Amino acid sequence: MNLAQAQEFYDAVDTGDIAGLIGRFAPEGSYHRPGYDPLVGRERVRRFYAEERKIKEGRHVLERVVASDGLAAVHGTFSGTLHDGSPADLRFADFFELTPEGLITRRDTFFFTPLV
Repeated sequence: MNLAQAQEFYDAVDTGDIAGLIGRFAPEGSYHRPGYDPLVGRERVRRFYAEERKIKEGRHVLERVVASDGLAAVHGTFSGTLHDGSPADLRFADFFELTPEGLITRRDTFFFTPLV
């Protein structure tokens, strides 16, 4: 995953292109996100984005993408609005495991926010 591919991924998230987003996952790919059980398989990831995601809208801005040997790390900021109308402004990091064809087999998201 290079910067352009990462930007395409987050553009799909930000524009609500769920089909385009799901197509970037391997059929049994998984998404690990704080507060949720692992989302395993394209249908489960689709359901999260279509029905469960707390974010109504927003924009990811990527600061760094580091990739090597089927692994990628992305760091950036997100600014948007939740479904309840409250703002969401935070830093995030995502770690990806990819097939040789570039499909996501695992995504782990971390948010930079005070919790403990």
